[in-house]
Amino acid sequence: MNPVERDFETVVGLEVHAQLLTRTKLFCGCETSFGRAPNTHVCPVCAGHPGTLPRLNGGAVRKAIAACLALGSEVAEVSVFSRKNYFYPDLPKGYQITQFEEPIGRGGYVDVPLADGTTKRARLERIHMEEDAGKSVHEGEHSLVDLNRAGTPLVEIVGKPDLSSGKEAAAYLRTLRDALVFAGVNDGNLEEGSFRCDANVSVRRRGDPELGVRVELKNINSFRFVEKAIEVEAARQIAIVSAGGRVRSETRGWDEAKEATFAMRSKETAQDYRYFTEPDLLPLRVDPVLVEAVRRDLPEGPTAKRRRYVEALGL
Repeated sequence: MNPVERDFETVVGLEVHAQLLTRTKLFCGCETSFGRAPNTHVCPVCAGHPGTLPRLNGGAVRKAIAACLALGSEVAEVSVFSRKNYFYPDLPKGYQITQFEEPIGRGGYVDVPLADGTTKRARLERIHMEEDAGKSVHEGEHSLVDLNRAGTPLVEIVGKPDLSSGKEAAAYLRTLRDALVFAGVNDGNLEEGSFRCDANVSVRRRGDPELGVRVELKNINSFRFVEKAIEVEAARQIAIVSAGGRVRSETRGWDEAKEATFAMRSKETAQDYRYFTEPDLLPLRVDPVLVEAVRRDLPEGPTAKRRRYVEALGL
């Protein structure tokens, strides 16, 4: 770290998309199998045909509840689905069904192990359910669309800006993935895209209570790349601010070959997406009896298991 960088601190908040381990999609009966021939797990519902209606997958709700419980999040008795409107070729309806103002889970935390043997508690803002988009495949001058993944059930786990380095972010992701895998919620497979991360990165001068301008690093698919991308992006922002410039609020990608981030688009806001309540789905009401049943079935988590192995078994 050079003398200029020592005058700044990095602030990181992570948004993780974790695919729920269900056999079928969130709002239809199509399978969620990975690696099948393109557009073979598609029906009128997940292809966005006019007049089709979504039907909520009860198994996905149980998995989402398990994710909340595994991460200490409060399960809402009532949550609401919304439409997030944007145009992209692999989003056939022209909107994504997600949860916005009333998510299924609020709060929670991840205890992040640090290099000095201590832990740092990173708080969670919310956990909400949503459907995945399809996949765009670029071949030369042509772009193809595979809708097999469209409608796959996800939880998005939104962390507060409590992390301060790429190393902490990577440790957070490893800990979070372990918790979800142990809970039977997610398979933790980064290569297949079932565990994906967006990182919100800003910098500020040490002691400044105000957060800097936030830049989002999109869809980074390895812990090593997350760590490196955050450090490189923080250094880029520090150089801009030190030179008297202003960081732009934007979405950026990560180029591993160049070891640099690159601009993708200006940062969207909630207003850009024109959220409104999904008219084809009633509010989701979760019976507290169901929550307790999911809690009873929840396997022992990795932190508790390590503690028991050490304290009770003397390992």
